[in-house]
Amino acid sequence: MKKKLLITRLLPDANLAAARTRYDVTVRDTADGLTVAEAAAALRDYDAILPTLGDQFTADAFTGDIRCGVLANFGVGYNHIDAAAAAKAGVAVSNTPDVVTDATADIGLTLILSTCRRAGEGERLVRADKWGGWGPTQMLGTHVTGKTVGIVGMGRIGQAVARRCHYGFEMPVLYFNRSQKAVDLPARQVDTLQELMAACDIVVVTVPGGGANTHMIDAAALAAMKSTAIFVNIARGDVVDEPALIAALQAGQIAGAGLDVFAAEPVVPDAFRAMENVVLLPHLGTAALEVREAMGQMALDNIIAWDEGRPLPQSV
Repeated sequence: MKKKLLITRLLPDANLAAARTRYDVTVRDTADGLTVAEAAAALRDYDAILPTLGDQFTADAFTGDIRCGVLANFGVGYNHIDAAAAAKAGVAVSNTPDVVTDATADIGLTLILSTCRRAGEGERLVRADKWGGWGPTQMLGTHVTGKTVGIVGMGRIGQAVARRCHYGFEMPVLYFNRSQKAVDLPARQVDTLQELMAACDIVVVTVPGGGANTHMIDAAALAAMKSTAIFVNIARGDVVDEPALIAALQAGQIAGAGLDVFAAEPVVPDAFRAMENVVLLPHLGTAALEVREAMGQMALDNIIAWDEGRPLPQSV
């Protein structure tokens, strides 16, 4: 008899076909994440689960009789899973690193360019038929080439953003990492977050969400930035104190922000939508078919490894 597998969101057809050749698959047909109660029920009812962002596998979900042996997360970030509680309950956890690196870094560059060059504002102007024609002082933005970029969190994605900035736009690169981190590109590590925020023209956040990183970017960090600086978040929404960022933008404390993630997705604060100097994307970090297929296959490979009694290739 095939083991029962729950896939909590609709995946690309290729992933579903591959999963169904081996497992008795149930696919949820809603974009809403599992509540804690639903996550607990899933852990009782399924042998394996392929969850993703928004599914609330908190400590409270790991109660009672647990049938599930593996949570193969779709995505590199797994702050929606209490990994310690899972381990205590005997549930293995994996994620999908590496395959998301370039696509997420590309979105980082998209936000840098769009925010600095006011692309979102300009596109809205054209669509509204309010463009009066080209002029020497029309919609002047921030020139990107040669600006100093600061990377908060110099992991795989942070380094990919840094390479694009340095080699593509001749940008000096500074980075802040909680531990010492050697990298194979011209970049300088600074000692404190405040030092990084103060020194850079553009700041890009790429750290994992949750834990000690919650509200890492707070009012004090934002206050250290230049008034001409641009802030970009491609990490997780909870890394940023959103009310503090809104206040900084409204006060002109920083020049603009580019955001792909939000604290209470899909809810986006009205204040962000009201500001022309904020570029907003609907969590597009890995939104390319070949990337999503690679993520789905990696998650499935981890489930198969668990099923065959092998170590999970991407265990967390």
